[in-house]
Amino acid sequence: MIKISDLQLGDIVKATFEETTNIGEVTRIDKAERKAIVAHGDQEFWYDEKDLAPVPLDETQLLNLKFTKEDQEDGSVKYLKGAFRIHLPKKGDFSRMEVWYRQERSIIDNPINVHDLQNHHLRMTKIHLTEEAY
Repeated sequence: MIKISDLQLGDIVKATFEETTNIGEVTRIDKAERKAIVAHGDQEFWYDEKDLAPVPLDETQLLNLKFTKEDQEDGSVKYLKGAFRIHLPKKGDFSRMEVWYRQERSIIDNPINVHDLQNHHLRMTKIHLTEEAY
């Protein structure tokens, strides 16, 4: 479950209704009712907070977000989108990463979810991270 207070418009989450789970983008949030509208495909539905779950961050999700991948000679990997960078010291290991944007750098030393990365990106760049290229 994701707390409604942790969500931003545009965040990518899993939404479940009657045993069907879809990954989609949050398009509206009602904090008082603790619900969010999630768009997946051409459809949008309201979901209760209890029906929302995070999408774990992995390479597939980064590539879906239009990052480009650069394998490094030392076995590490960089993912790039514009001036925003993610560096994994060990290929495929998302339990520790360094993220930076221009002069600002952060070390994240625990696995995170896609919406966490999106919110981190927003704080650093003032631009919401989406599947669109920029």
